[in-house]
Amino acid sequence: MTEVETITNFPAVFGGRVKTLQPQIFGGILNRRDNAEDQKEKAKHKIEDIDLVIVDLYPFEETLAKGGTPDEIIEKIDIGGIALIRAAAKNFNDVVVISSKNQYQVFCKKLEQGAESTLEERRRLAGEAFAVTSVYDSAICEYFQKISRATLDINSRVSLRYGENPHQKAEFIGKLEESFIQLQGKELSYNNLIDTEAAIAVVSDFKDPAFAIIKHMNACGLSVQKDIFKAYKEAYKADPVSAFGGILAANREVGGGIAKLIKKQELFVEVIIAPDFSKEALEIFKEKKNCRVLRWQNPALPEKQVRTCFTGILSQDRDTQVEKESDLKVVTKRKPTKKEIRDMLVAAVATKHLKSNAIALVKNGTLASMGCGQTSRIDALKQAIDKAKRFKFSLKGAVMSSEAFFPFPDCVELAAKNGISAAIQPGGSKNDQASIDMADKYKMTMVTTGFRHFKH
Repeated sequence: MTEVETITNFPAVFGGRVKTLQPQIFGGILNRRDNAEDQKEKAKHKIEDIDLVIVDLYPFEETLAKGGTPDEIIEKIDIGGIALIRAAAKNFNDVVVISSKNQYQVFCKKLEQGAESTLEERRRLAGEAFAVTSVYDSAICEYFQKISRATLDINSRVSLRYGENPHQKAEFIGKLEESFIQLQGKELSYNNLIDTEAAIAVVSDFKDPAFAIIKHMNACGLSVQKDIFKAYKEAYKADPVSAFGGILAANREVGGGIAKLIKKQELFVEVIIAPDFSKEALEIFKEKKNCRVLRWQNPALPEKQVRTCFTGILSQDRDTQVEKESDLKVVTKRKPTKKEIRDMLVAAVATKHLKSNAIALVKNGTLASMGCGQTSRIDALKQAIDKAKRFKFSLKGAVMSSEAFFPFPDCVELAAKNGISAAIQPGGSKNDQASIDMADKYKMTMVTTGFRHFKH
């Protein structure tokens, strides 16, 4: 075995942080054997070919998982190893790269047999190498994002009255003013904040005027109309009982008409959030001194959603998928009407923001009813139908959305028997055809999207 120092004529420095980043090493890997100019330079600088690169990256993720100190974790960020892998993978025409322990066994067998690698094998190994560096870099990126969030300036930590319940302490770490400006009302609580984020997330998924009423992070009222005043009226009518003590959100300016109607309804509102408010609306809301009025700043929400889990942290991409008409695949004999398509797209957003299992029933752009947080899909539908009947909301011609596939045809049959004419769902169940056949039996139309929206 030849030590790197004997090739570079330079010792490893800075505690081993710099040892392989040298022209003799990278030149040996990256020179193109079939390029005359490269070969001249190689001879001039006395660079030897390196045809095989085997790298075992520093155990960054393992050190992190074992609870290493910040200094230990940082020192396990491999610099030279990553560079060697990328260089060898880039020059796969001439170089074999082994970037994972999982490749050792197959590679050793090939060496024992005295076989040469093929271009296709080297290309495959190069692809696997870039996958290794991508995962490695992603883990490092996520670590620094978490550290950044955890080490925000002490002035960005806001103590809240309590958490979900009075016996739980709570605080917000960050700058609320980046998200909204509070124009009036009491201080915001833990529950206010998570419900308000849920509310603004719903209406932000719509381009047309939309109004949502949220309770416990679920939409109990939602309507998408040509104007925001009508959207509020329809959203409220769907469930005036649950609207009491709710979070109100609009994706358009809230004017005096809405404020007057809220006053007339004597509706107790915890929070109302919108991009802006008219002067008349603000004057009316002043009468509700405790109501928190927030002007939404429309920031780019974090791409990652983070929560604690056991002794660690779970992180996932934010669900930003919003179904479009082009995403809809008609799977039944009857095609949907334009009105049904519009309602299905509204319903799809509604179920995306409801706790699973979730069903949304929409008619004329308004959430007629919903069932959520159930352990079976049929129970979610029964809940939604019962609620619609209680508020005397006709389901004839309504559409049904499910955030996940129908495991059985029972939901489709129950929906059809209650006048629902269309269904939108992700599809993907081995039992899809049974649900499609049931829809055809009742002359319902059904579309699949390919996008599941579980929300726990």
